[in-house]
Amino acid sequence: MSTINRKSIRRRIHNRIRRKVSGTAARPRLAVSYSNQHIYAQVIDDSVGRTLVSASTLDKSFEKAASNVESAQKIGKLLAERATGANISAVVFDRGGHLFHGKIKALADAARDGGLQF
Repeated sequence: MSTINRKSIRRRIHNRIRRKVSGTAARPRLAVSYSNQHIYAQVIDDSVGRTLVSASTLDKSFEKAASNVESAQKIGKLLAERATGANISAVVFDRGGHLFHGKIKALADAARDGGLQF
């Protein structure tokens, strides 16, 4: 009897999302990922395969890195500031196969409040 492997299920869901979602120069992709300790977000132009802006809890501006809703809100706000500084106002959101609640939703809402349009 096979066991459920959450990582492979999430990877399969993410591949299904990536077939439909792709970043362009006009609307780059906002990719979100997290681990047990950190949260990562980056704005990617898939046409050239380049990361335009990124933010994570590994940045020097975070005094205590954590993978929770509060840190996700800070990351969303920081990413929105950096994106507007790089003249990026509209993005396509890529939740990375994760459910849209908790950390992912908090990061997206904070990025919207910061000025990014999804």
